[in-house]
Amino acid sequence: MTDGWNWRRPSTAPSAPGGHQQPPPGSPWWADALNDPWRDPYAPSAVVLPPAAPSGGPALDPVPDPDAPRRSYTPVLLICLLTALLAGGIGGTLGFVFAVRGGYATGAGTQLGGAGQQTPQSVNRDPDTLAAVAKTVQPSVVTVHVTGAIGSGFIVSADGYAITNDHVVDGAGETMSVSFSDGSTAPAKLVGRAPESDIAVIKIAKSGLPAIEFGDSDAIAVGDPVLAFGSPLALENTVTYGIVSALDRTIEAGESGGPTRYYAAIQTDAAVNQGNSGGPLVSAAGQVIGVNSVIRSVGGTDTEAGNIGLAFAIPINQAKRIAQDIIDTGKARRTVIGATAAGGGSGGAKLRSVEPAGPAAAAGLKAGDVLTKLDGHPLQDGTDLVALVRKHAPGAVVAVEYRRGTKTASASVTLAADTN
Repeated sequence: MTDGWNWRRPSTAPSAPGGHQQPPPGSPWWADALNDPWRDPYAPSAVVLPPAAPSGGPALDPVPDPDAPRRSYTPVLLICLLTALLAGGIGGTLGFVFAVRGGYATGAGTQLGGAGQQTPQSVNRDPDTLAAVAKTVQPSVVTVHVTGAIGSGFIVSADGYAITNDHVVDGAGETMSVSFSDGSTAPAKLVGRAPESDIAVIKIAKSGLPAIEFGDSDAIAVGDPVLAFGSPLALENTVTYGIVSALDRTIEAGESGGPTRYYAAIQTDAAVNQGNSGGPLVSAAGQVIGVNSVIRSVGGTDTEAGNIGLAFAIPINQAKRIAQDIIDTGKARRTVIGATAAGGGSGGAKLRSVEPAGPAAAAGLKAGDVLTKLDGHPLQDGTDLVALVRKHAPGAVVAVEYRRGTKTASASVTLAADTN
């Protein structure tokens, strides 16, 4: 058995010397060589012509005359060309329509990687998406530049009023500048401050500005999605995302020798860092609901502070009221209950003193009473009481629950504005 490369047909006819098969008389091939696909490589070559057809048989195909006129292919080529152009035009039109419907609009840009590839100039999003909200709000956000520092703010009127934090402009003097999301800048000046509430108003020397839309901070709930805008660590035009983590989180903060600030804040886990201060906290509807103001950090110093998912914003209802006071009168009214308080020991804000003609006294409260709730919110100490009182506007009526000795009672207090 071999692989067949030197195969020989079995001998059926006399063989010539050397073992080669003898072809039949008149032919160098064996009888059925024309029908055998496996030719003997040692057989001599020969041209075998088919026998002439007998007269009256089927006619052979005519041989083309090389001198005969040839058929023109011009019409065929024109048809192919027109078909290609038509197909290309239809395909391009359909591609453009599908691209536009899919939310992408492309313009002429630098082509990389071959012809027909263009860089998108803009991307459209459904108005209900967070990307669309960010695009709408961003022009109303400004970066506030003061001597040696940077903060954030947002425009609240077309004629240039903007809200920021008091601690952003603290020590900045009367003049400063702001930069907009498009990279342009404008000078600004300080209008007024409310240090204990950490709100300040500045006036930008430019008109026709896009004012942000106000929301209702009393209508938000834990779990609502929010966006934080600003310039964290001097990275301008930054947007971060999170949820409302808690409401009425009371905080007392302040630097040595400076004012003590009180917050009944909106807590969020949106990433907020130094430089975000004064920027807006915005709902999924694109409405500002708070002013980013404070972060909680594990760092021991301000330079070590950073986002750990605990950020706090002043409710916009409170910030808007204070800002309106500053714009109208140059200063803000401070809401008071007409009493001073300390920790209650067993929980609550113990009143150390009560002003004789103040709101607390008018409601029947006395020194030594321990306030346990204000407007339904539990109180643990004096910080809770001051922060929650200042969240309300002067003239607001709030319900309080308190202990006097072993007895519990409740009262309605009409808050007032500080006369100082």
